[in-house]
Amino acid sequence: MIQSPAISRDLPPRAPDLLAWYDRHARRLPWRTSPAERRAGVKPDPYRVWLSEIMLQQTNVTTVKPYFEDFLARWPTVSDLAAASTEDVMKAWAGLGYYSRARNLKACADTVVREHGGRFPENAAGLRDLPGIGAYTSAAIAAIAHDEPAAVVDGNVERVLSRIFAVETPLPAAKKEIAALQAELTPERRAGDYAQAMMDLGATLCTPKRPACPLCPWEASCTAHARGTEELYPRKAAKADRPERAGAAFVAIRSDGAILLRKRAERGLLGGMTEVPGSDWLAGPAPAPGTNAAPFPADWRRVAAPVVHIFTHFRLTLDIWHASLPEAHPAPADAWWASARDLPHEALPSVMKKAIEAAAPGATRKRR
Repeated sequence: MIQSPAISRDLPPRAPDLLAWYDRHARRLPWRTSPAERRAGVKPDPYRVWLSEIMLQQTNVTTVKPYFEDFLARWPTVSDLAAASTEDVMKAWAGLGYYSRARNLKACADTVVREHGGRFPENAAGLRDLPGIGAYTSAAIAAIAHDEPAAVVDGNVERVLSRIFAVETPLPAAKKEIAALQAELTPERRAGDYAQAMMDLGATLCTPKRPACPLCPWEASCTAHARGTEELYPRKAAKADRPERAGAAFVAIRSDGAILLRKRAERGLLGGMTEVPGSDWLAGPAPAPGTNAAPFPADWRRVAAPVVHIFTHFRLTLDIWHASLPEAHPAPADAWWASARDLPHEALPSVMKKAIEAAAPGATRKRR
C-alpha cells in the first residue's frame, strides 16, 4: 500500500485558502449545490451528483449540461430512471459517447431501487458495489453528496497537484502518488466543497495551456510556477500510435425520407446502439469493402469523402454508400425504416450520425 508523502515546504498548500477562493468563485452548475446553499442547510441530491459524475466521465461540462437537464426533466428521481426502458435511456444518451456508461447508468438505477429502496449508499465503500461506479466516482459522490473526506482525483486534480508538487513521474504511473497527496490535503470538514474547488481550480485557472497563476490561491505554494515550468506538468508517458480500422456504411433512403436502421449487438463496442447497416470494421490498412456488405441489392453510390471517427483505442475510416429506394421497399428482418421525424430521436452514436449526414445532410438534426 502506498504511503502518503509528507507535505513539507515553506508555504504548503492549505485547504482553507482554496475553500475561501471557492466560496467566491464557484462555478454555477445545474447539478451543484453552491457554497451559499450549503451554508443555508441545503444538502446535495445524491441522484444529481451521481448522474452528473457518470456523464462527466471523459466528457466536458459544456457538452454535459443539456444532457443532464434533459435527463432530469424526463427522470427527476432514480426511481423514475429505473422505471424507464433501456431503449429510451440509450436514445437520450445518444451523442454523449462511451455508451457503456449509459448501460451501467440504467443498471445502477435498477440496483439502487431494487436493493437499496431508491437511496444511494452514503459512503464510498457502499457506492463502489454499484454497477458503473469505480474508485473515482464513488469518492466523488461520497465527498460531494455526504462530505465524506474521500480523496477525489480527476484530470483537473492531477494537473493541479502535479504542478504544485512538481511530480516528475509520468501519468498514468503517477496516479497513486497524486492520490496520496490529495488524501493528505483533503480536509475532514467541507470535503465535498474541497473536491469541487479542486475541480474548478483546474478547469478555470490551472488550465493545460497558459494557466492564470496570479489568480490562483495556491500560487505561492506551486513548485512548477516557481520554476516557470507549469505547462510541463503533468508529465505524460509517450502515447502509442492509434491503430487503424476500415469499413463501409450503407445509408438507404426511401422516397419519403425514411432511413434504414438496425440495432447493434448488446455486447461490445457501441453495444445496444442504433446504426445504419455496414460491414465489419477490419484492422487497417484494409482494402475498401465495396458493396458486399450492403443490406440488399440497389444502385449504391459512394460518397466522395469517407467518414473518419476517432475512438479511444483506434481510428476508423468508413466508406459511405447511399441508395434511393421507393417508399414501398421492405426492410430486412433485422432492420426498420426510421421516418425523417423519428430519426433524430434514435439512439445513434456520433459515428453513425456522421455516416448519415455524409449521405443526407441535416437528416439527424432535431426539428423544432
